[in-house]
Amino acid sequence: MKTLAYLAGATALATAFAAPAFAQSEIATGANATGISSVNEQMKDVEEAVRDDFDRSSDAYRFGNPERREGLFGSVALSYVGRTGNSENQDFSLSGRLSANQGRFSQSVGILLEYGEDSDGDTDTEKTYVIYEGMYDINDRFYGFALGRLSTDALADDPISLADDETFDDLDGRLKRDAYFGVGPGYRVINNDTTAWRVQAAVGVRYTKAVDVIDPVAETYEYNSNTEVGYLLSSRFYHKINDQFFITNDTDYLTSDANDTATNELGLNFKMTDAFATRVSYKTEYVSDRATRTDNTLGVSLVYGF
Repeated sequence: MKTLAYLAGATALATAFAAPAFAQSEIATGANATGISSVNEQMKDVEEAVRDDFDRSSDAYRFGNPERREGLFGSVALSYVGRTGNSENQDFSLSGRLSANQGRFSQSVGILLEYGEDSDGDTDTEKTYVIYEGMYDINDRFYGFALGRLSTDALADDPISLADDETFDDLDGRLKRDAYFGVGPGYRVINNDTTAWRVQAAVGVRYTKAVDVIDPVAETYEYNSNTEVGYLLSSRFYHKINDQFFITNDTDYLTSDANDTATNELGLNFKMTDAFATRVSYKTEYVSDRATRTDNTLGVSLVYGF
């Protein structure tokens, strides 16, 4: 249910706000052999994570749909890596997104395909993900939204495939299919230049089909299907102290037959100049059926460009 909470608790559509640009460095000759390229890729991962942290905090839809591209548009990305020598395997991924914006209505559909083979030539990854996001502004205050997700794991089909580091016991609870769809209304309680507070509620249905191991020695199993209804309440609060400092507080609560999940994230965001910005966040996550029900996370993101 944690995965469902994160998905359903997200804002209907996410957009980026202007963060300081990171300097782009050129890879020198010999960088691959000396290990510089590997470190550079890790640096890019850190930079992208910081960007994402700032992007989520702004909530561009707090005042309504911002200026956006009208019509139909999309993108496709493909990645393939094949290795021989000490390691012989291959990985393939394909992602695509199609968006359509028309007046007050915006929606997008995304797909991600992942495929991989291990050193023995056996398939160790074969997953498909499809997501849907839709939003309709009724007026400046009211809006409706919809969220959908479908994920499948082909390796959980008959006959089930095990990865090199897996045992039959690891199969218990492995999801063959996992689908969710939810709809609901949203309302902007406060909506001015300095303060924005919007709340939204949704009802969603989640369907799962998972592997249930009966006897790990005899390697017998069956599939269990489960359908449950989840109710979601969310709050997004934004307050600008001045042109350099704003506060955000995001709250989500999801309840279903499986458990109750609640998250709250307080963010302090400083944008001192176009080149320097800092975000400090404190996140609390509560899941009712865990041994330790509450987790707390302190996060600090800093970006400085020159």
